[in-house]
Amino acid sequence: MKKILFFPLLRLPSGHHQVADTIAGYLKNRDFEVDCKKIDLLSEWNSVVESIVTNSYLKWIHHSPKTYAWIYKQMAYTSESGRSYKYYDFLFLNKMKQILADEKPDLIICTHGFPSYFLNLLKSKNECNVPVINVYTDFFINDVWGKQYIDYHFVPNLGAKDYLINTNRISEEKIIVTGIPTNEAFDTKIRDGKNATKISVLLSGGSVGLGNISEILQKSKNDNIEFYVLSGKNKKLLHEIELLNSENIHPLPYISSREEMNELYSKVDAIVTKPGGGTISEALKKGLPIFVNSALPGQEEINLNMLIELNLVQKLDENKSLDEQITEFFNDKKLVEQFQTALQQYLTEIAAGNPDKISELIQSLIYKSPAND
Repeated sequence: MKKILFFPLLRLPSGHHQVADTIAGYLKNRDFEVDCKKIDLLSEWNSVVESIVTNSYLKWIHHSPKTYAWIYKQMAYTSESGRSYKYYDFLFLNKMKQILADEKPDLIICTHGFPSYFLNLLKSKNECNVPVINVYTDFFINDVWGKQYIDYHFVPNLGAKDYLINTNRISEEKIIVTGIPTNEAFDTKIRDGKNATKISVLLSGGSVGLGNISEILQKSKNDNIEFYVLSGKNKKLLHEIELLNSENIHPLPYISSREEMNELYSKVDAIVTKPGGGTISEALKKGLPIFVNSALPGQEEINLNMLIELNLVQKLDENKSLDEQITEFFNDKKLVEQFQTALQQYLTEIAAGNPDKISELIQSLIYKSPAND
């Protein structure tokens, strides 16, 4: 049986893991006999250090988001595409070589830039003959990703493709505009259109729940808006929303089923969320107008700026009520048409990212892999 190694980073549930699981699901659904295995490079190197890094990251973005954002931009997101990480080479390069020797994969898929960097370095030295695919999980490409020697790049939009071609001199044939891969449950739109009397809105803040949902809902005075509130695994938030005891506010616990999430997306007219790559991509495939009221420092802030430029999201004004801004959007034909035009352009761009095409490319790469010679 052929083997694919997926490289996200950290064991913390994230978009990197979600995309890896999504692509593995594409292959499974097509009865492609392949062993899909996820490996976290940092855990393989030292599981205690991985735990410390995860906890430190969560505390850092909570207590000092501005310093995290500054460090991220300096270390991972600038115009310095030739930046060196020699200290990390010393720590992790041999561990990556050991993993490849032990696992003997036929294909490698990176959903995080850190392992991609080391694989690119090994390929530049002819020390890795296994094909590698970068699958980018944000709407931009940071400097950590390995690029020049990677075999294929699955990019989120045309802008990212142009960046790789113009900044990194990557051959166009190696770049496929796939969007950020999402579960197949979201690929079919079954929305009935906006309700004639009430606007239905989904509030979603990821697995831990959006920070100020309770405060937002307490200020809601518009009976013509129906709120469905995903509280994630935040039981305190779920209880706070239940105590509001409003007929227009429907609290929901964490939903793990993609089919259930698809049904929820299909019954609402808009979503309020953070600009994480996965949730935004799901909402766009469902054709939902997206409102953003907060962003984690670093990646999400950059995602938000990109999405605003593309007219794919609406940034909420904290000085105005949510009810007012949502109503204004749906009453403004120009804004709605602008979003619909941008949405159709985006969906056309990512047409090559349908599960069949991704699966076919992966299958072809595995069977022509030098590792099989």
